[in-house]
Amino acid sequence: MFKGFTRFLQRPGERLKNLFGSQDGPGEPPGLRVIPRDQHSVSRRLFSEPALKVLYRLHNAGYEAYLVGGCIRDSLLGRQPKDFDVATDATPEEVRELFRNSRIIGRRFRIVHVRFGREVIEVTTFRGKPNEDHGEHLSQQSDHGLLLRDNVWGDVEEDALRRDFTVNALYYNIADFSIHDWADGVSDIESRTLRMIGDPATRYREDPVRMLRAIRFAAKLDFDFAAATEAPIREMAPLLLQIPPARLFDEVLKLFLAGHALTTFRLLRDYDLFAMLFPEADEALAELPWAEALIERALANTDARIQQDRPVTPAFLFAALLWPGVVQRQARLQEDGMPPVPALQAAAQQAVSRQLQHISIPKRFSLPMREIWDLQQRLPQRRGRRAIQTREHPRFRAAYDFLLLREEAGEIPPGLGDWWTAFQEGDEHDQQRLLGKAVSQGDEPRPRKRRPRKRRRRSGGAGGDQNG
Repeated sequence: MFKGFTRFLQRPGERLKNLFGSQDGPGEPPGLRVIPRDQHSVSRRLFSEPALKVLYRLHNAGYEAYLVGGCIRDSLLGRQPKDFDVATDATPEEVRELFRNSRIIGRRFRIVHVRFGREVIEVTTFRGKPNEDHGEHLSQQSDHGLLLRDNVWGDVEEDALRRDFTVNALYYNIADFSIHDWADGVSDIESRTLRMIGDPATRYREDPVRMLRAIRFAAKLDFDFAAATEAPIREMAPLLLQIPPARLFDEVLKLFLAGHALTTFRLLRDYDLFAMLFPEADEALAELPWAEALIERALANTDARIQQDRPVTPAFLFAALLWPGVVQRQARLQEDGMPPVPALQAAAQQAVSRQLQHISIPKRFSLPMREIWDLQQRLPQRRGRRAIQTREHPRFRAAYDFLLLREEAGEIPPGLGDWWTAFQEGDEHDQQRLLGKAVSQGDEPRPRKRRPRKRRRRSGGAGGDQNG
């Protein structure tokens, strides 16, 4: 067999295909292939200590225990694994008994979260294929094939073949440190192919979010879709409208906060999925020449910050994604005679209300997003102390960055961003000079309105002003 598994994967050619065969269509998976410890490079040193604790406690209690999915896939690709998911034959209740620091979550899919400080290890029980003997409390599908509940337990093989992609059906066995490849995922890793297990159309109907996962993995791993996996996506994109907005919010964060947001955005648009998530933004992209540039620059900046380990906030991300639609609404309201400030506030409210029908945005993000938008009308106003007050606003820095994006994208003419850059970096003398320059360029202070003087009544004493 082969040694030095990482080097093996990095070498082009058909070596793995010759060893393991190939799988051109969806078809039936070829069956289990066990890769012993001395024939792969995945080491326990790559895994977090909490993940190992969960594995060993389950194993020592007599249960099967595997690390599964992305952490094994990424390890084989030479990437540092981050999320550690455990699969076991222990039921959620049995896992809960073993770990006091755990809780059972979910109704649709019951899983266990084992918490170690800030790290959470997700533990799932092997899932099996439902049949007519299982009641709706265990397994339930809609008339369109959507899985509403899936809590039928099975064995490891059934569990593997119910996973989404072949590259995620890889199991690291803590008992002997071997890798169990149930769906020829190793070959697909070598050829950098993303392939759905089973019939893709059926699997997408079971859970339309799998289409978003396909996009996310393709962007993250730089994989190509297998033809059968790719073919149904555009036609089945509207199935995402069945998914609860709260769940789609979590999926959107995974899509855009993984360091590959720009590639993800382009793939979502190419496969007609973006319109299902952000319908108003998609409509604006077709009409506003600067909208695509603004969103792409925002996503590129997000990717750069993540790569530099700098903080990012969903509030800024959503502000950029929804802004083109807000601008369109504001323009229509102003055409109807509404002044700019109330028009912006009304447009923002309308745009957010429509968006919440597709993706829930918690108030901890929607409120800062609205403040970023509101400040876009305050930034041009630099009379008197207004510039100082604007700079002291808690959302000033985000609003300033957003202003620069708007200038770069061509929505507004350049110049104001340079002024605010200089104002932040200058000393008191520089700031006074800049304020004077703003006045000379037309940001004139409004003349003070003088209050009319009240005429004082003359008092004529006790007798008043009497005649005669």
